[in-house]
Amino acid sequence: MYDFSIGVRSNNFRLPLRESIAKAAEIGCRGIQLQATDGETAAENMDKAARRELLAYVQSLGLEFSALCGDFGGHGFMNPDENPERIERSKRVMEMALDLGCRVVTTHIGVVPADSSIRRYAVMHDACEKLGAAADELGCTFAIETGPEPSHVLCGFLDSLSSHGMGVNLDPANLAMVIGEDIPQAVRNLKKYIVHTHAKDGKMLIKTKPEIIYGAFDESQLETGIQGVQYFLETPLGEGSVPFDDYCAALNEIGFKGYLCIEREVGGNPVGDITLAVNFLRKYCK
Repeated sequence: MYDFSIGVRSNNFRLPLRESIAKAAEIGCRGIQLQATDGETAAENMDKAARRELLAYVQSLGLEFSALCGDFGGHGFMNPDENPERIERSKRVMEMALDLGCRVVTTHIGVVPADSSIRRYAVMHDACEKLGAAADELGCTFAIETGPEPSHVLCGFLDSLSSHGMGVNLDPANLAMVIGEDIPQAVRNLKKYIVHTHAKDGKMLIKTKPEIIYGAFDESQLETGIQGVQYFLETPLGEGSVPFDDYCAALNEIGFKGYLCIEREVGGNPVGDITLAVNFLRKYCK
């Protein structure tokens, strides 16, 4: 057993917000990752009073916010025309995180190219310099979710930034489903940046370019496939390609003491699947 805590993405219960939070406490979670980009919990839809009320409710159940999800979907930060607005909205999410007693915001930024001379690299780099500077100023971390590129490419990208406000939300299933990476080695490659993780599992069905998956991806395609092609399959924990014993050992090896936050985006029984995931993770968490 390691010094990890179990969290869950509250919207994955597919219940009203407070019911989701209560259910998380009931089944033994310690943390909540809150979606902060749409609906009632979007940063622009929650004033200071609403944030104080939500934080008080979460704390009354013995929970805390492990992270906020600041993912606006689409192409992340690969489109220079969209980036100014997305950066400003991301700053509002970071401010909301602090109001909720949390210092981590996670997102997908797009596919970082291995070749830094590709224009997209410069576009994403500029956006992340600004996001990292904002996170530095606020005292939080804007964490890039793994999946679209190999871990050594992401690490090199992060190393090239001048600010220290960018980090990593390590999602092992994304690495397994999209690029087939050695996940314990990915943990070691990204060790100085990992501030949060997702507990998710899955397997690759058809290998393809990450740009195909992340360029046309939205949540409605998780079960139906992208343009009718099922490139990957998200599974219950322990039924996919993520080697959880070795993965958790690697997290412990690098000194990680944060959240394994359950993300279950498919399936017809979300509460049941999340409950099984909590029970699966107990053997790794004190």
